[in-house]
Amino acid sequence: MELGSFDIIVGMDWLSSNRGEVICYEKLLRVPLPNDRVLEVKGDQAKRSVKIISCIKARKCLQKRCMVFLAHVVEKEKDKKKIQDVPVVKEYPEVFPEDLPGLPPVRSVEFRIDLIPGATPVAKSPYRLAPSKMQELSNRLQELLDKGLERAGTEQGLESMD
Repeated sequence: MELGSFDIIVGMDWLSSNRGEVICYEKLLRVPLPNDRVLEVKGDQAKRSVKIISCIKARKCLQKRCMVFLAHVVEKEKDKKKIQDVPVVKEYPEVFPEDLPGLPPVRSVEFRIDLIPGATPVAKSPYRLAPSKMQELSNRLQELLDKGLERAGTEQGLESMD
């Protein structure tokens, strides 16, 4: 059966469950069928390059109800960088200690924002964190509280974190 030219990606799980056999040098895929029959899909023997289309063109093809096979290729996650790998951190370890030594010294000028009585807050939704990031922030704040690194008036702001 002549199917014309097409490219297809078959997953290893599908090949395994259907006992598929890929013979690369012959550009051949064999899949055993019931009644001792074998489905053979032969690749195009002519040397052609794979056509890559843009997302916009793919969307247009789908809207026209064309038959398409799409694959989304993503890059494998790279190793996460560690803070110790940053050159500036290596150069100035006294500025970037592993553990905080304590609270900063009490300053003569305390920074604060004076609120105007009766003023309404800005009508903007608060910045939301992903649940994993929120959990990480909560854990770090709890570590600081456990170490005793807190000032008066900070506990009430942390209640909303739980």
